[in-house]
This record gives sequence, structure tokens and C-alpha cells, in this order.
Amino acid sequence: MTPAPRRPAVLRRPLRWGAAAACALWVAALLAPPAWADGKADHDRARQAVQAGQVLPLPTVLERLQREVPGQVLEVELEQEGALWIYEIKLITPAGQLTKVKLDARTAEVLRVKAREDRR
Repeated sequence: MTPAPRRPAVLRRPLRWGAAAACALWVAALLAPPAWADGKADHDRARQAVQAGQVLPLPTVLERLQREVPGQVLEVELEQEGALWIYEIKLITPAGQLTKVKLDARTAEVLRVKAREDRR
């Protein structure tokens, strides 16, 4: 039985470089910080802000929101803009309108209501 012919060195070289590049990418991925690290830091910052009295707890804010802009809440974000904390809440009103509401997170005062225009 004759052995299989060897590939010329020119053809073997790209395979070695490709394997080395794949290995380097794999090592870089292992050393990179996990994607959820920022989310945990954000969660901790938000919790600390509530405990320090800088931000109202979310259930309190949602209760007050329902009195002014009733609807089904889809998404909530807590952001800090300078010294001001803002709750940004997306909801669907009883009329089916997608609406974004910005509230002062310390007082639950509605700062802005923006209804999405129907694009049909």
C-alpha cells in the first residue's frame, strides 16, 4: 500500500496560520470580560441609588405612572443623566399606542410622554 502523497509545503502553511489564528481568537475570547459584567454593575448601582434614597423603588414608580399614563409596561430602564436619575418606561396604552415615558426617578414626576406614531 502506498502512502498518500504529501501536500506541498506551500499548501500546508495556510492551514497552520489558520489554526494559529483560530487558537489566538479562542484565547482572546477566554480572557475577555463576560458581557454580563456591565449589567451586574448597573444593577448594583441602581440598588445603591434606591437604598440611598436617590431613586424611588420601581413598584412605587409604576403605581404612580398608572395613575397618569395607564398601560401595560413592556420595558423599564434606569439611567443617570448627570446628577438626575431617569426611569424610561415603554408601555402600550389601553388604546394600543406604544408610548415612551420619562420620569424623574427621585419623585416619579412625569418629565415627558412620547407616543409612537402609527406607521401603517
